Amino acid sequence: MKARVTTLPQLALLLLVFLSPGSITSCDYARMREQESVRTYEKEMPRPDSRTVPVHNGYQALRAADPKMLKNPRPADPGSISRGKKAYTYFCIQCHGKRLDGMGTVGQSFSPLPTDLLSVRVQGQGDGELYAKIRLGFKRHPELYTTISEPDTWAVINYSRHLAGNK
Repeated sequence: MKARVTTLPQLALLLLVFLSPGSITSCDYARMREQESVRTYEKEMPRPDSRTVPVHNGYQALRAADPKMLKNPRPADPGSISRGKKAYTYFCIQCHGKRLDGMGTVGQSFSPLPTDLLSVRVQGQGDGELYAKIRLGFKRHPELYTTISEPDTWAVINYSRHLAGNK
């Protein structure tokens, strides 16, 4: 079998084909930058629909509200108390403990210890004040606005009030 020898005219022809307009070259890669998908941030983005961001009852509204004026919309019925117990077990028990006394497994490592939720100091506050402190955080208590839902927060308050009443 004979080895094929490439001659100089064949190489010149090959280079001519690759460098001619319409062939794939580095010039074509430069044209990719003209695509809209590559220049996404060069255009001003459209404004989001006003219905996608809470403008009336969101985080900023809660921050601006007077906590003493917030009213608990959930009645302290057995369903709400049960829901509050479930939410407390999921979100709060690690720090505040099984008996709501601040002696949870995680809470024992804090100094000062988490608050006793059945104490007169806590139970003497209004529902709105407790709601705002849970959702927005205060002192060392973390902000739980995006962690625990609004209905669950009110239910946890109802649960703590129920246990304080039975103490």
